Amino acid sequence: MSETVETIWQPRPQPFPVSGMPASVRIYEVGPRDGLQAEATLVPVEVKAEFCRRLVDAGVSTIELTSFVSPKWIPQLADAEQLMTELALPETVRQVVLAPNQRGLDRALAAGAREVAVFVSATETFAAKNLNSTVRGALDAAAPVVQGAVAAGLPVRGYISMCFGDPWEGPVAPSMVADVAEQLVALGVTSLSLGDTIGVATPGHVHAVLGEVLARGIGVDSVAMHFHDTYGQALTNVYASLQAGVIEFDSSAGGLGRCPYAKGATGNLATEDLLWMLHGLGVSTGVDLDALARTSSWMAARMGNESPSAVVTALAAGRA
Repeated sequence: MSETVETIWQPRPQPFPVSGMPASVRIYEVGPRDGLQAEATLVPVEVKAEFCRRLVDAGVSTIELTSFVSPKWIPQLADAEQLMTELALPETVRQVVLAPNQRGLDRALAAGAREVAVFVSATETFAAKNLNSTVRGALDAAAPVVQGAVAAGLPVRGYISMCFGDPWEGPVAPSMVADVAEQLVALGVTSLSLGDTIGVATPGHVHAVLGEVLARGIGVDSVAMHFHDTYGQALTNVYASLQAGVIEFDSSAGGLGRCPYAKGATGNLATEDLLWMLHGLGVSTGVDLDALARTSSWMAARMGNESPSAVVTALAAGRA
């Protein structure tokens, strides 16, 4: 007598489009840079390069690779030049590197950078504690980097941190964010990323900040959102951003990276969790969810951690 083998459905997001949602969005993968620099483990450059290649194989078409920052400040990214040498990603992949100052830009250009990102703050205390500057000083420091990159024919992305709250100053007025955004655009940046660095945003707050920024004449198609999931609000804030017309979102494969301002809390929104929601809305991303989850599980094993992503955890359990 033969045994009956029970087949158990392995869930995947079922597409049910919602009116007003974009047909497609860009996933801006920050795991190799923002994710790894926040982790305590020093990852060998060969593993970083393989991680990037696996991301591309999963369909990720935009990756922030590394930062040309002083190794004294971020030892996790001391191998920036070596990583760029190791990689041979397709020309179709948008490859971004962070250049915090003129020295960083010179190194990035020498290493063959194709797009550069600069980093400023919406608040004075964060600028002082993390950039050793002021808001004005950080913008002044970014100016030659932006100008040098543009002169070299490269697009420039401008990060603004602490757009929704600051652990030292508390609430951040949306007008403060818009002021900095407007000045970055005047410098020549070609796109902006608005960061919820401590993960305190809520949907109405998202609409308020975007409303102030867009009112300055900045096109919504040049604005990306960078949400942290510290208080579990990242996906609801993505949904609010979609309603406002945003089509680019920063996320980290497997949720790599931590929030340094909330002890024990997760930080970056996991790319897989973002994909599950987007694919369920019928929004195209070009990324293979299963392939990406396998990549994140592979990377987590090399980090000696378990992925904080709910989707990675669930899919791994389903495979098991």
